Amino acid sequence: MAFEIGDKVIYPNHGLGVIERIETKTIMGTTCGFYQLRMAGETTVFVPVDNVDGVGLRRAITDEEVQRLFNLLGDGKIDSHQNWKGRFKDNSDRMRSGSIYDVVEVLKSLTFLSKSKSLSFREKRMLDRAKFLVVSEITEVLAEKTPVIEGRVEKALERSFATKTKTLAAAKAAPAPARTSQSVAVAAPVARVTSKVAAPVQRTVAPVAPRAVASKTSPRRAARA
Repeated sequence: MAFEIGDKVIYPNHGLGVIERIETKTIMGTTCGFYQLRMAGETTVFVPVDNVDGVGLRRAITDEEVQRLFNLLGDGKIDSHQNWKGRFKDNSDRMRSGSIYDVVEVLKSLTFLSKSKSLSFREKRMLDRAKFLVVSEITEVLAEKTPVIEGRVEKALERSFATKTKTLAAAKAAPAPARTSQSVAVAAPVARVTSKVAAPVQRTVAPVAPRAVASKTSPRRAARA
């Protein structure tokens, strides 16, 4: 993306600047072109012409985009990331992207979070930076005074928070889905069978009477007698 002297550009995470000069410099034996930017507070920044896309340098938004920005500020769609580490990483990536719409998302989420809990020092600084970037760009585009734009941004954020609060309340009040009743078969108690050992049967053996032995006498001996 090529720029010309006098263009108003946005330098990611630094804000709005004006290109004052386009010059060639030789640094460490390498010669290349540079955009000389005058930032807020009279700070001067040099951006290599060949690295414009790498740093995310872009033109300021148009008048038509300002209304889209305010719609985004008040739409009630707020990212409520609960994990601090993940939230800080996501917001840091958004702040470095160079997109004013990403910065708006950071502004909404951190402002909403600050109403329910204390922010860490690093998140407070990020919130202040996000608000400054949004307000300063809109102020420059609309040629309005900063307090006026700050008031409009605050009102848009309040609308967004009111919508978000209603959405959360409705979600809590919604009846829980009915649970599907499941028939549970209850096993019948198992009867315990106690095995009884039969007592040994005592057998009574009757004594056998002695048999009478008949004396056989020879017929001859009987005759002799």
